[in-house]
Amino acid sequence: MFKVFNPEQIKLTKYLFFTGKGGVGKTSTACATAVTLADNGKKVLLISTDPASNLQDVFNTELNNKGISIKEVPNLIVANIDPEQAAQEYKESVVAPYRGKLPEVVIKNMEEQLSGSCTVEIAAFNEFSAFITDEKTEKEYDCIIFDTAPTGHTLRLMQLPSAWSNFISESTHGASCLGQLSGLESKKEVYKQAVETLSNKDMTTLILVSRPEKEPLKEAERASQELQELGVNNQILIINGILQNYDEIVSQSLHNKQQEALKSMPIRLKNFVTYEIPLRAYNITGIDNVRIFLHQDNNEISNEKINSNQIPKLKNVIDDLYFSGKKVIFTMGKGGVGKTTIAAAIALGMAQKGVKVHLTTTDPAAHIKFVIEESNDITISRIDEEAELAKYKEEVLTKARETMGEDDIAYVEEDLRSPCTQEIAVFRAFAQIVEKAKNEVVVIDTAPTGHTLLLLDSTQSYHREISRLQSDIPESVKNLLPMLRNANETEVLIITLAETTPVYEAMRLESDLKRAGINSKWWIINASLYATATTNKTLKAKASNEIEWINRVDKHTDGNFAVIEWKADEIKGEKILDLIQ
Repeated sequence: MFKVFNPEQIKLTKYLFFTGKGGVGKTSTACATAVTLADNGKKVLLISTDPASNLQDVFNTELNNKGISIKEVPNLIVANIDPEQAAQEYKESVVAPYRGKLPEVVIKNMEEQLSGSCTVEIAAFNEFSAFITDEKTEKEYDCIIFDTAPTGHTLRLMQLPSAWSNFISESTHGASCLGQLSGLESKKEVYKQAVETLSNKDMTTLILVSRPEKEPLKEAERASQELQELGVNNQILIINGILQNYDEIVSQSLHNKQQEALKSMPIRLKNFVTYEIPLRAYNITGIDNVRIFLHQDNNEISNEKINSNQIPKLKNVIDDLYFSGKKVIFTMGKGGVGKTTIAAAIALGMAQKGVKVHLTTTDPAAHIKFVIEESNDITISRIDEEAELAKYKEEVLTKARETMGEDDIAYVEEDLRSPCTQEIAVFRAFAQIVEKAKNEVVVIDTAPTGHTLLLLDSTQSYHREISRLQSDIPESVKNLLPMLRNANETEVLIITLAETTPVYEAMRLESDLKRAGINSKWWIINASLYATATTNKTLKAKASNEIEWINRVDKHTDGNFAVIEWKADEIKGEKILDLIQ
């Protein structure tokens, strides 16, 4: 369908930025590109700013943020920037001057404002801007490759003049990322040069990486549009993981599902030069596997064995939720892992036990009612994320206009574009639903992150100290926060896949929740090929490589996990029963 991606046969710019959803193969593709170019005599610098990066495993080498030579690849230098460590150092550099001078509640509020994903992005951008703008680095290397590109939100912040005003301690409007750039005035010109380099088509190529699945393709389109609007126009698309051989029911079903996703690919993406990488059965670790990733498969079956004598099923999770008397149940995980379907299955399972359940979702396609129908025991609602976000933005801006000038209003408007802002807006709507459903079990598809909860909590404390409020926190949210921290009433189910990046991302989500004091006992591994007992050569080998991650989750959760097999069909109606038998 598409040309196979081979860097040797493509004219590439000096700077290459890989971007895409977690788990689509950004790191594998970036590493394979770097090794291929280096093997062809080019001097290559590979830099990762991905919090879930496994570069050290890939190259079997201890890495740092300066760059380490890879002995098996003489022309390759690899640097691994830890963005979370960089964010922590950056946060402290911003807050430190205020310690002892402002009340402790204000300090805590500042710290939480600087604890979100957007601050991690800013800190990462701060780190790799040095590589983009350093003249010595530019002269030394033929190609500089970045595993993970900055988002449109980050780049817009860099371009806002008012974003450089140092007023974090005065910002109380309730949004999530205000003040990330405080104290970085000295970096302003460096950032400007970095953004100019990114938008120079002769110097930079943005490589969108996706899997042949609907959600990752939508995410690639969103990232593409955001970055095109900021002048990053030199973009190509790589579809990673296309199944080549299909000879039995599971592989045929997977092939059909992939082809359907590619046929319905967003129009914007159809206009790009597009390449494909066949589905590989193996984990991309070690130089040998990196070298063959773009060229051939290795269908060797892993020797690792499942540690658990009996792998729990979703039914076991539902039994535990029922007998422990949970009142509020969240499904949480990155997009595309199956939160909505699993939330519906849990609602149905609880209802079968005679419990009245209210199921609510933020599913933009509103297809929850096609997945599961209302009944005497199940009521369903949908929260319109866009409507809630628009309502919240208007509330914040109305308050802000009472006291702020136009420059600062522009900054607030940009801040309101952050992912955390949408979480806050949606969480307020969730709070109202939970408040109304005191006599039911409430199952909520998509949980707020720990940062969102701590942000609401710290801002609430700040508001008690500071009289000039910009955005009031509703009583429903104030009442819900303590409830969510009560492990006897609330459970967050973490949904993941049996793959490297989704598991690492799930661990970060869990850590975020713990920081906020939220209980999470159960993990659910969804869409497992191992559980299908496929006999297809490629899929059987790939399934065997899931065992490592199933065992890791088993150990991490002390056995409190469940595995759901990969399903070809859309799970809805009576088919949901298949998940909970």
